[in-house]
Amino acid sequence: MIHYKIYNSFNKLPEGWNALVKHDVFLQTPYLQALEEASPNNLELFYIGVFKEGVLVGAAVTQRVQLYLQDMFRKTELSCFKAYVRDLVSKILKGNILVIGNLTHTGQHGLFFGKKDLSNREFFEVIDKALNEIKTIIKTKQNKTIRMFVLKDYFENDPIHKEKESLNAAKLHQVHMQPNMILSLRKDWFTIEDYTASLHKKYRDRYKRAKKKFNSIKAIELSLDDVKNNSEVLHKLYLNVSDNAKFNTFILPENHFYSLKFQLKDNFRIFGYYLDDKLVGFYTLILNNKALETYFLGYDSEHQYSHQLYLNMLYDMLKFGIENSFKSIVYARTAMEIKSSVGAEAKPMLVYLKHTNGIMNALLKQIFKLMNPSQEWEERHPFKS
Repeated sequence: MIHYKIYNSFNKLPEGWNALVKHDVFLQTPYLQALEEASPNNLELFYIGVFKEGVLVGAAVTQRVQLYLQDMFRKTELSCFKAYVRDLVSKILKGNILVIGNLTHTGQHGLFFGKKDLSNREFFEVIDKALNEIKTIIKTKQNKTIRMFVLKDYFENDPIHKEKESLNAAKLHQVHMQPNMILSLRKDWFTIEDYTASLHKKYRDRYKRAKKKFNSIKAIELSLDDVKNNSEVLHKLYLNVSDNAKFNTFILPENHFYSLKFQLKDNFRIFGYYLDDKLVGFYTLILNNKALETYFLGYDSEHQYSHQLYLNMLYDMLKFGIENSFKSIVYARTAMEIKSSVGAEAKPMLVYLKHTNGIMNALLKQIFKLMNPSQEWEERHPFKS
């Protein structure tokens, strides 16, 4: 017999949860605890355990997100038409949504089940029932109405796409998102010099220029105490980048990086860029088995262009990945062209959406395209043949 249970905290999860999801740090309790303790104030977590004959065989992480206009659209000047589109989108999207996955990170980090224990259809049928129960719980206990469901971030070859009958019956729309930029590390790269030797001269010279402009900036890994003592500065640098995004759905709290470092320990790394003993930038990494996941970063706009901070961060992330024998670097979405110039390849990603209002749901796919327009960018090919 297949059944499910819903949990509202990491410390109530059933025995065997971490063993089931050992392949993905984003599904394990240390990360979930860190996120619970330092989540955006508009985010609430629910967990679904799927059981077969009393044994845990599937897991899902669900996030209830309250969308606010001031969080979704940041400080950008808009034309009259774009302002109209923004207001239209905000009216449809604002309110409570249920995200099956992780809104704070790119990639499919929300679902997992044992393929020998369940079929795709069995698993998603159970998850659908659980989501409707969570919807009822939120309405009963908080008097909040879920307006939309989102199944987040699937690669094109994910088995979920084969369940067309179930997806259509649930009236879920398939929508393309910005791609996930991933760099596969070659087996013959043992040092950053091996990487640069594989580049065309144009891109090798670009690497040298970036390092020259880095100049007197020092890159220093931050300890737990360093993160705690610099939490306010780190948060300001993060906001400096986050506030320039045209669309966003959350703001991280000031204690977010400290909480991750405290819970994940060596699986969360944070590096600060110092100029004359002043912290002017930082980037973070999450070590996820053989995948190096780039996380949030921040920098001082005053020094970003003059010292090419962002580009140097991409190179430094790559250097860390090579020296620590990772198989890939997940650069995530956004800034596709510059990431492509470093060697990352665009991996298309899809989400599934459903609005609880039938009329809105019929229009949702077209409206989402206005919110998430395709971006023109040139794919780069930095490597020699």
